[in-house]
Amino acid sequence: MSDLLSGFAVALQPINLLWGLAGVTLGTAVGVLPGIGPALTVALLLPVTYGLDPTAALIMFAGIYYGAMYGGSTTSILLNAPGESATIVTALDGHQMARNGRAGAALATAAIGSFVAGTLATLALSLAAPLMVRMALAFGSAEYFALMVLAFVMVTTVLGGRGARLAGWVSLLLGLALGSVGIDGLSGQARFTFGIAYLLDGIDPVIVAIGLFAIGETLWVVSRGPESDQLLPVRGSLWMTRDEWRRSWKPWLRGTAIGFPMGALPAGGAELPTLMSYAVEKRLAARPEEFGHGAIEAVAGPEAANNASAAGTLVPLLTLGLPTSATAAVLLAAFQQFGLQPGPLLFEHEPKLVWGVIASLYVGNAMLLVLNLPLVGLWVKLLSIPRPWLYGGILVMASLGAFSVHRSAGDLLLVALVGIAGFVLRRIDAPIAPVMIGLILGPSAEQHLRRALSISQGDWSVFVTRPLSATLLAVAGVIVLAGLWRRSVKLSRPA
Repeated sequence: MSDLLSGFAVALQPINLLWGLAGVTLGTAVGVLPGIGPALTVALLLPVTYGLDPTAALIMFAGIYYGAMYGGSTTSILLNAPGESATIVTALDGHQMARNGRAGAALATAAIGSFVAGTLATLALSLAAPLMVRMALAFGSAEYFALMVLAFVMVTTVLGGRGARLAGWVSLLLGLALGSVGIDGLSGQARFTFGIAYLLDGIDPVIVAIGLFAIGETLWVVSRGPESDQLLPVRGSLWMTRDEWRRSWKPWLRGTAIGFPMGALPAGGAELPTLMSYAVEKRLAARPEEFGHGAIEAVAGPEAANNASAAGTLVPLLTLGLPTSATAAVLLAAFQQFGLQPGPLLFEHEPKLVWGVIASLYVGNAMLLVLNLPLVGLWVKLLSIPRPWLYGGILVMASLGAFSVHRSAGDLLLVALVGIAGFVLRRIDAPIAPVMIGLILGPSAEQHLRRALSISQGDWSVFVTRPLSATLLAVAGVIVLAGLWRRSVKLSRPA
């Protein structure tokens, strides 16, 4: 509690409040605009924040992350075009509520549910983070390597989607390959540089993040052609009726309970908990026949799970340095650009920064509630921005941001090549997050592997004789075997 109070002293400083407000405002706008997510926005702003105080920059990035979770519900409900993949489930009944003239109630339950879930999940983050840090201090190199292997397996299994696990592995291997470029930290040998001096320093994760999420995503969105969705006006009051309150408060709590732990799992993200919340609410609903036709529980539960998972994602990121989503991977790059490595030692060496960021989430949730309920009309007007102007501006900002990192023409060429690769990955329905996770965790996994083998004098059994390491590797093996078994069963079924 004393650490959290000191964090509030940091978060409530006027300059940090200003950056927090800028983050949640920009995040809400980003969530409203279809095709633009928090990962893209944080990637674009990474070069701009080099000169900022690390605490202020990270508070702003956290605000962008939370704000985008809030704002994505607006387009899902009014346009049936989720601004974020995590709000796809919200669109199922939220848009039907808008078509039935209940857009105000849908937007209100989404905003209030997001506030309730975000606050409770941040409280859980405050309690869980110190416990995770204590556990992480018991980790050695063998355990960290096993944990990263588990993360690699889960990120390809979960984010790869049904029938697309091979594409997930392709994305991960691309990230691992990019992470191995440059000077080997142990031997001093140049690897995969092909005689190009520019590559001796390795591939900058900031450049890759800009290329994948700004260039690649923009090209993919533009390639799908113009949207023809009809924007539905907000009718009636934004206040919910007594019956709508009664039907919403339990889904808010259940969504929080589902979203927070699922977000903390490697590759958990927000898509899976929102689907689980929808299924749970439909099973428990007094009127399940309304689902698909405008049930308010189908908006309240998934939106709560969506925002709770955002706080859950921060638990492994801050305590283990383990990103579990695309946005978390870009946030890890943000920490590294300031010379900070998330993990148990970060809580010991930079307690004011860590707890300041956690405390800012409480403040940001209150700001978001004030921003989202009264200003819905303002956010809706953002949808009138012509798409060519919007995506053209993103490409220009991405190019300027990439050049400003090292002021090198090589960065412009690299960001263009990575952007084209990101576009190709999206076209073949391959997930993007494994690329960033492989790029950032790959060098660390290699370092821990070599360190563990060095300590054990080359004995590979160190990974199975240590109980925690063996357990993590066994879980990873079970996940791989389960995936192969499901695939074989699917292929053996008659067409």
